[in-house]
Amino acid sequence: MNDATKCPACQSEHAYQDRDLWICPDCGHEWSPTAGGTAEAPADAGVRDAHGNALSDGDSVIVMKDLKVKGSSSVVKGGTKVRNIRLQDATDGHNIACKIDGIGAMNLKSEFVKKA
Repeated sequence: MNDATKCPACQSEHAYQDRDLWICPDCGHEWSPTAGGTAEAPADAGVRDAHGNALSDGDSVIVMKDLKVKGSSSVVKGGTKVRNIRLQDATDGHNIACKIDGIGAMNLKSEFVKKA
């Protein structure tokens, strides 16, 4: 695959063409190869919540659904507010480190939270 069909935002090779646009299924970026797709690419997509809002260190988030705690019988209930999150690079998708009252320190996936 040549560089013209790679996503300019995330460099994914899974991009596909839809009429005159190229679309990346991994990050959702759309670009036109004739318009110079690199000009449209965001500088840093960063970590985003389930609704696409950018998250940063120190933000507060709300858990959107009940989440089982691995290795425990505890459950983080949907609607739980988590304060002072820390973003981290994680290959397994758990890109938010936090402390939850009553449960303790844990990692969350950004796809299961929304910005408060």
